[in-house]
Amino acid sequence: MSEETAYVPLLGGAAQCLREGGLVAFPTETVYGLGADALNKDAAGKIYAAKGRPSDNPLIVHIAEVAAMDRLACVNDMARLLAESFWPGPLTLVLPKREIVPDNTTGGLKTVALRMPAHPAALALIRQSGVYVAAPSANISGRPSPTTAAHVIEDMMGKAGYIIDGGPVGIGIESTIVDVTGEIPAILRPGYITKEMLEAVIGKVMYDPAVEKPMEGVPPKAPGMKYTHYAPKGELTLVELSTDNQQQRVVHKLRELAEEKRRQGFRTGIMAPKETLSCYEGAADILVCVGERKNQATVAAGLYAALRKFDDADVDYIYAESFRGEGVSYAIMNRLLKAAGHRVIKV
Repeated sequence: MSEETAYVPLLGGAAQCLREGGLVAFPTETVYGLGADALNKDAAGKIYAAKGRPSDNPLIVHIAEVAAMDRLACVNDMARLLAESFWPGPLTLVLPKREIVPDNTTGGLKTVALRMPAHPAALALIRQSGVYVAAPSANISGRPSPTTAAHVIEDMMGKAGYIIDGGPVGIGIESTIVDVTGEIPAILRPGYITKEMLEAVIGKVMYDPAVEKPMEGVPPKAPGMKYTHYAPKGELTLVELSTDNQQQRVVHKLRELAEEKRRQGFRTGIMAPKETLSCYEGAADILVCVGERKNQATVAAGLYAALRKFDDADVDYIYAESFRGEGVSYAIMNRLLKAAGHRVIKV
């Protein structure tokens, strides 16, 4: 029996809930999603209401078969090549939508974002329900994305008809989103599938300018591009090296910032990788490990859970080491910058 088949007897009620226009939270390999029937405009509207999500922020449509692309979008050769290379997996493709996809699902855009998840529960749910599933992350809009069912329960209990517990997710940050409607594909949101991996398959790929800095008055082309995302309740500030400085200076600055806020009567927290966490002993009310710097995949997997720990501890100010770099590091830093509202101190 395959992993996917093993889930089927457990999903009957959840699948029916989707068919009847309800909401279901489910695991993917990236984060937990809050799903509804993508072709039911009223059901898609319930997602925005449950999350408190701006209505112009498009949703990703999750499918279980590559053939579904042609029913939902106008597909080009580049999209097919990427789908063949990375699906099922953490890659979302933005394509011109077909009329069958309602504007509620696409945030009013004439494009649709498509992805085939790699989690067996997600695939089983889509197939058993018989619908395409529009699903952003299953959290209150703006908060850190959920990487366990407990995170979903915290934000979505009473709002989703079903919450499927698939255990901790594997990757921990949302899918890479690539716009393949233009001559040169553009990354709209960095993720586990890196620019280098994409270019190995299709040649030149660029970053959309809004990845670095959202443009005012321009509707977001994809989730995570415009609005505050991934943020803990406390104020997060990143501390990073300017050129040719020593890592010890970052540690000194982080300790200094946290200790000053503690003297002012605030609760403080420091987030750091395993390699330097012990350097902050005594400087803050709570220290949180966010994985190993030498293994960036562990940082991605632990990022959102780490941010939620500060919420649990009622921390007012959080200080964190940055993770500048290419590949997965670029995606991690993208999430941290958004969570911090681009507050960065260079030393």
